Amino acid sequence: MSGARLTHGAGESNVATGMPVLDHLLALLARAGRFDLTLEIEPDEPAAEVDAAGAALGLAVAPLLRPGAHGAGTMPADEALAMVVLEASGVPLVAANADLTGASGLGTDMAARFLRALADAARLTLHVRLIEGEDTDHVLAAIFKALGVALADATSRP
Repeated sequence: MSGARLTHGAGESNVATGMPVLDHLLALLARAGRFDLTLEIEPDEPAAEVDAAGAALGLAVAPLLRPGAHGAGTMPADEALAMVVLEASGVPLVAANADLTGASGLGTDMAARFLRALADAARLTLHVRLIEGEDTDHVLAAIFKALGVALADATSRP
């Protein structure tokens, strides 16, 4: 059974996507955003697992967002620095300046796939900016941590 549960909490996570790197990144997202996250994806091809994980998180976060809610987060991971700004606009869109093709061994940009699926499911406009960073592991970590902070910001505002 695939699905996710997301609540404000202590940053605890129990994630099983079938991709250890994505599990790690989602744990970083939960910790940075202080969310308790449970997410499990049925085994499939790697690209389908990434899509399913993004969609599951989007469906879990959507009820926490009021229309027009917005949030921003800027986070480091070693030499990398990333910023994510989002709005619950009802118009799914991802605008990013980072191309991480091949970073996960998929031959595609896993982060972009995940973010597109998240934006589609939660109907978010996401802007992702890589400010600094060369090491792809650090860049991915910074992006997912910044996303966690931005989601926390958007879901905690009255």
